[in-house]
Formats: sequence, C-alpha cells, structure tokens
Amino acid sequence: SPTMSFSEAEVQSARGAWEKIYVDAEDNGTAVLVRMFTEHPDTKSYFTHFKGMDSAEEMKQSDQVRGHGKRVFTAINDMVQHLDNSEAFLGIVNPLGKKHATQLKVDPKNFRIICDIILQLMEEKFGGDCKASFEKVTNEICTHLNNVYKEAGW
Repeated sequence: SPTMSFSEAEVQSARGAWEKIYVDAEDNGTAVLVRMFTEHPDTKSYFTHFKGMDSAEEMKQSDQVRGHGKRVFTAINDMVQHLDNSEAFLGIVNPLGKKHATQLKVDPKNFRIICDIILQLMEEKFGGDCKASFEKVTNEICTHLNNVYKEAGW
C-alpha cells in the first residue's frame, strides 16, 4: 500500500533505535556491507571495484566500501526522518529503487539482505528491543522498493 501506518510511538522508538547505529554511520555502514559481501559473495558482482577484494580486512579499509556504506546509511536516515510522511518517504524510496532496478540492475533480494544485517548488528550492539523497534521500518523499506521494482518490470 502507498500509505504507511506508523503510530507516533512506533516512529519515536524506530528513530531512537536508528540514532544509536547512525551515530557511527560510516563504520556501521561499512560493517554491514562487509558482512553482506562476506556472507553473500555474489552481491559483490554489482560492485566492479570490490570484486578483487577477498578479505574482510581489505574491504574494511577500502574507501569505496566505506563510501558506499555511508551512502546506504544516509539514505536510510533520510527515510527514517520521514516515517510520518508517506509522500516524503516515497520521494526518497522511489528514485532509489528506480535507479537500482533500471540502471544498476541490482537484484531486489539484496535490499532484504542488507536490512537483515542491519537488524542483526542492532541486536548485537544494542539488544533485542532496539532490533524490534526497527523491524517494521526495514519491512516498509523493502516492501516499497519491491513495488518500485515491479513497476519497473522486474
């Protein structure tokens, strides 16, 4: 559905959870990507400049991995700021989805992978409540990205 149904309490607790991990956006964004590339090596195929990197250590040091990790976190942060405004939220999700679907041709399952890793990291660092507060957000993000993909003919 195009409208989101977050209660005011859900918005506040999701933002509180996100703030904890977003404080270190570059390091945590990097950790998420490194884990994705390590646990799902096929995801590296979309990033030509990451292909030659095999060790997690090498990836962690890479400016390109760090830069993309930070970009991912910045995009999610923009979405989190607009959980109470569907139009603004979709204004971020739609172009992002369209670009990944049409130009970058990234399999949409990778968004779920990234979201799941973010939730894992939240749980490891800040506990189950933090993860639980953010789960609905990741579901919304993935649902809307999948909708954009369907419209783009995936």
